Amino acid sequence: MPLQPPEGLVCGVDEAGRGPLAGPVVAAAVILDPARPIAGLNDSKKLSARRREALAEEIRATALAWGVAEASVEEIERMNILQASLLAMQRAVAVLTGRHGLAPVHALVDGNQCPRLPCTVETIVGGDGKVASIAAASILAKTTRDEGMRQLHAAYPQYGFDRHMGYPTALHLKALADHGACPYHRRSFAPVARLMFR
Repeated sequence: MPLQPPEGLVCGVDEAGRGPLAGPVVAAAVILDPARPIAGLNDSKKLSARRREALAEEIRATALAWGVAEASVEEIERMNILQASLLAMQRAVAVLTGRHGLAPVHALVDGNQCPRLPCTVETIVGGDGKVASIAAASILAKTTRDEGMRQLHAAYPQYGFDRHMGYPTALHLKALADHGACPYHRRSFAPVARLMFR
C-alpha cells in the first residue's frame, strides 16, 4: 500500500542515463506548483525532443523548486551505475533545497530503489508516466543530459554522441570499434569492455 504523503512539500525525483555506454547519469528533483499545473507532462521517453525542451523550459519557469545534478563516469565506474544513480538523486534534492530554500518533506522516486534523503521516500515503478512531479523530473534530467552529450559531441565528433546520446546503438558500437573508447566511456559496461580487451 502506498505511503500517505505527509502535509508539506513533495518532490518528484527521476534520473536519465543509466543505460548509455558513455557520459554521466543525471538526476532531477522537482516540486510543482499546484496553482500552476503544466499540461502534457509525461515520461520523457514518450515525448519528442522538441516537446521535452518546451516542457523543460516551462518546468523551470513555473515549478516551486527544482534541482539537477549528476554522477560522473568516474563515480559510475567506482560504485556501479545503480549507486551512482542514487547519488545523483541525492545531489539533485540537495540542489533543489539549496537553490530555493524549500525542503521537501516527502519524495516520490521513479523505480524501486530508494536514495537516502533527508525526508520520507516512496518509490513508484513507472512513476514517470503516473506522477506529474516525477514526469517533470524525468524531463529535466533527460534534457540536461542530452545537452551535455551534445557538448561532448563537439569534443568527440567521431562517436556521434549528438545522435544516440551514448546509448549502445549500431552507430555507436561501430564508432567504438573503429576509434576505441574516449575518456567519457564507461569502461565497466560490457560492450565497451569487450572492445577494449579483445
